[in-house]
Amino acid sequence: MSRTKRVDALDLALLRLLATRPKAGMREYARVLEVARGTVQSRLGRLERLGVITDYAPQVSSSALGYPVTAFVHIHLAQGQLARVTNALQVVDEVVEAHSIAGEGDLLARVVARDTNHLEDIIQRLLDVPGIVRTRTEIALTERIHMRSTCVLSMAEPASDQ
Repeated sequence: MSRTKRVDALDLALLRLLATRPKAGMREYARVLEVARGTVQSRLGRLERLGVITDYAPQVSSSALGYPVTAFVHIHLAQGQLARVTNALQVVDEVVEAHSIAGEGDLLARVVARDTNHLEDIIQRLLDVPGIVRTRTEIALTERIHMRSTCVLSMAEPASDQ
């Protein structure tokens, strides 16, 4: 979080509560933080507008839903094709995340699949996208550390009032 986002100590406390107790309601957050429920609601709205809170969706286990294979696909693009390929990847449901990268390749996509045969089909579909030159795939064996927003929150410092 950038200090320019103007996130203060109360905002950080609220974010930590959301991260650690996502099912608690507004009233409970207000009680724990010792502020009015309206304060919690206005702070949440402000954090959304600032882009600090980007989603309230539950974290879903792809494995529990029949997609136990996770792979990371390095995607090499033809010159000037980033926007076109990004748009094409957005309609491939198995591509659950993608980042522009520095290093090997231009994009790194996280892909989920039912099995390795399905993964091979997905990779072939990616290679059929105009603008994708080649791919390199790494299959995840075990997730050792789940995405942890609480770590970022513990490192964040409130903005000072200057």
